[in-house]
Amino acid sequence: MTEAVVFPAPVVLWSKPEEERKGKPLLVLLHGYGANEQDLFSLAQLLPDEFVVASVRAPLVMGPGFTWFPLSQSIDYSVEAVLKASDYVLDWLDGVKRNHPSVTLLGFSMGMAMATTLLRRRPGDFAAVVGLSGFAVDGGAHADFRDAELDGTVPMFWGRDQQDPVITPDKIEFTMGWVRKHVKLTKVLYTGMWHGINEQEIGHVNEFLTHEVLKK
Repeated sequence: MTEAVVFPAPVVLWSKPEEERKGKPLLVLLHGYGANEQDLFSLAQLLPDEFVVASVRAPLVMGPGFTWFPLSQSIDYSVEAVLKASDYVLDWLDGVKRNHPSVTLLGFSMGMAMATTLLRRRPGDFAAVVGLSGFAVDGGAHADFRDAELDGTVPMFWGRDQQDPVITPDKIEFTMGWVRKHVKLTKVLYTGMWHGINEQEIGHVNEFLTHEVLKK
């Protein structure tokens, strides 16, 4: 019998001191595989200042960085491990969300898998989702993925490069089917970005957050 993994207390970088956070919309950043909470944090100064930005560190050590859940060599994953990681973030969010009128999720790569999983587990909790160069998890018929409750009204931005060498075609195919059915999608393709984020995309994310969250 394998020993249960005990997750550490969450490590979170905040864009504003505690006394300046209350009453402002919250934007949660979820980094990719092998990165850490500092990886996306520089985006905070490029996104609308009305948000309080919180960048969360994944709980599992992976090389010099961290991961939300283990990946095999074929970039496969265990749905149970994904759900356990999402529990970790939801538990943290439950302790802070009361201070904010809305919560928006932004995930890069594996962080997009996390962001979409959080939405699917708590369909009524999030104002919008931003997914950058990532994918949504194929949860099969697992009851924790409450997709039937997502009626296409939650705004989601999905930016990617069709030449992304990291996210495999099967994951793109599943994600494409999922987003078309369950969210209000803004989808933008970029050239020469590969598996990354570029200045043009951040400009589009800025517009999306302003129109879909701040002006609602």
